Amino acid sequence: MRVALDVSAVPDQLTGAGRYVVELAKRLPATGNEVTLVARRGDEERWRTWSSAEVSAIVPRGRAARLWYEAWRLGTSAPARAADVWHGPHYTMPHRGTTPTVVTIHDLTFFTHPHWHEAAKVAYFQRAIRYSATRAGALIAVSDATARLLDEHVPAHAPVVVAPHGVDLEAFALAGENDETLLASVGLDGAPYVLFVGTLEPRKGLDALIGAFDEVGATRPDLRLVIAGKAGWGETPGVVARATSRERITRLGFVDQAVLPALMRRSRCVAYPSLAEGFGLPVLEALACGATVVTTRATVMEDVAGGHAYLADAGDVGSLAAALGEAVDLDVSERASRARAAREHAERFTWEASVARHLEAYALAVGD
Repeated sequence: MRVALDVSAVPDQLTGAGRYVVELAKRLPATGNEVTLVARRGDEERWRTWSSAEVSAIVPRGRAARLWYEAWRLGTSAPARAADVWHGPHYTMPHRGTTPTVVTIHDLTFFTHPHWHEAAKVAYFQRAIRYSATRAGALIAVSDATARLLDEHVPAHAPVVVAPHGVDLEAFALAGENDETLLASVGLDGAPYVLFVGTLEPRKGLDALIGAFDEVGATRPDLRLVIAGKAGWGETPGVVARATSRERITRLGFVDQAVLPALMRRSRCVAYPSLAEGFGLPVLEALACGATVVTTRATVMEDVAGGHAYLADAGDVGSLAAALGEAVDLDVSERASRARAAREHAERFTWEASVARHLEAYALAVGD
């Protein structure tokens, strides 16, 4: 099968959705299919370092021009015409062209919680999701939770294949050789810390996390809160500035994946108190590292953790503080036991299994 994968929306700094696309691009050529990555102009070398697939760098770089080009030109481009199936991995698809198309839907928060996003993005992605869901040959949902929300918000949608994310089990391992050096490279000095990883935006629950850390830190004076992630939108800097414990909060900004496993392994716990996600990849990656995880009850992250995380109620400072307190106070033997069990659970999630589900979606769209 000839597959065209649209990688043109992947930013220079990789976050969850971008990492997902990179993992697909790495692994699809190994399935025996002929794969073309459709990239932004000037982005060829980056993709060639990640994947053995052919790269066709034809998409304009500017966001407005890129979106227009995708809608009206990309579907009739040479890579699209040559492909048996086109894959749009980030909600959207071309409006012109006849190539069977698969679209990945990550989450439905543009419908369920529009106030968590910038207004312009809400309007754009609501239209894009409705369009893709009703015109694609097949959809990929990254979790059962996303598939259920598709039924609710766009009921007349194309067939759905659920393809959970995987985890790079070599990179996100129980032990690393250079953890101290990597931590020192981002300015950490060995003090115990709680780690948050994610783009800084309203739905990530950072306001509750900082409030909970104020409570937990009051009786644990050596404990730090480390926030790793690029700025999104919202008032996160203001929340940090108002924190009682602001002198013990370190913002690292975007952290390269080479450093991330060390940060997770050496933390007292990884706190991911997001209010809602499509999948919640940092939870899985932290479990693969054997980290103690605190996340949100009654979300997809609870499902992903499979009983291997401390749970708190969404947005509840007291509940989150209680979970953080239990997590950071674990003794050495209990921490080690939980780490082994978390790793065994994470090993059930592989990118190879995810890619196999993608191939099922491709065949469904093509009609094989």
